[in-house]
Amino acid sequence: MERAGRGEREKGRLAGRAGGARVSGKAEGEGMGSGRVLTLFLGALFLPVLAACGGEGGGSESGPVNVVATYSILGDLVENVGGENVELTTLVGPNGDVHTFEPAPSDNAELAEADVIFENGLGFETWLDDLYESSGSEAERARVTDDVETRPIAGEEHAHEEEAGHEGGEHAHERGEVDPHAWHDVRNAVVMVGSIRDALSEADPANAAAYERNAGRYISELEELDADVQEQVDSIPGEDRVLFTSHDTFGYFAGRYGFEVDTALASASTETGDPSAGETADLVEEIEESGVTAIFGENVSDPGVMEGIAAEARVELAPPLYTDALGDPGSEGATYVEMVRYNVSTMSEALRQ
Repeated sequence: MERAGRGEREKGRLAGRAGGARVSGKAEGEGMGSGRVLTLFLGALFLPVLAACGGEGGGSESGPVNVVATYSILGDLVENVGGENVELTTLVGPNGDVHTFEPAPSDNAELAEADVIFENGLGFETWLDDLYESSGSEAERARVTDDVETRPIAGEEHAHEEEAGHEGGEHAHERGEVDPHAWHDVRNAVVMVGSIRDALSEADPANAAAYERNAGRYISELEELDADVQEQVDSIPGEDRVLFTSHDTFGYFAGRYGFEVDTALASASTETGDPSAGETADLVEEIEESGVTAIFGENVSDPGVMEGIAAEARVELAPPLYTDALGDPGSEGATYVEMVRYNVSTMSEALRQ
């Protein structure tokens, strides 16, 4: 259940999470004005209610569990597992760039009110530790990639490749060696869903069966998606499976589905700014030498730079791929499943020309 505007959320929270203190205050105020007999009567009447509402933390007795997801793709996974038992806030929304995100004061409040914070980890949300500390939040932080088999960032040279694997993941990503974009391999999304299920079940044991049921249904959908992606990719000749992209985000995708990723265009990403004239010339030359028919931008960046490079290299700039964020509601990338299907379809159409 995605959260609405802040005012509406507060009303919903007060209605859905009415605790013993609030009920007790109302009952006490009414009773004091009606004499001792009425006070005793009301006290007896509301005692069972107070006992039932006295639990702590999230869960079915106190309304939906307040959860925060750091970015939109993760938020969609959480929503599929949590359903109506969670009240979800996503910090970096559709078409938002986690790498350039700057938290607002309102984000402190969201974290302070949360029961569980879902994060990607692997160095993806570089701003989260400071935000968490400044918010004073006591929410449980659930890192959904802990059980993912990680890989180095595509195209980098690594002096410590063994440490960049799963066992050395946290230490390695501090040096920028681990690729955080694990969700582009659908099998990793399955692993992430399992982590979400476990974290929600721990936070809200009363609804653990529902989380298990929702996760099982969604994992079946993801397994079907993975098979469909593989089938569609098989229609692309092996020599044509080269991705020139503006962001080094498709390493996991390439490893799973048999692509080569050329990260030369990473100099045109949102993290590095516009390439210089010399860099642009080098990029154009590399694209021309590669023989590719298309290059790919991403939904979280301005297409202007990529349009210029494509024009100079005389190749197609394919429709932007969804990389670090979903698209707006109603778009072709509004959910994780839709995003993956759209990306593969766009790649297939551009690379088979």
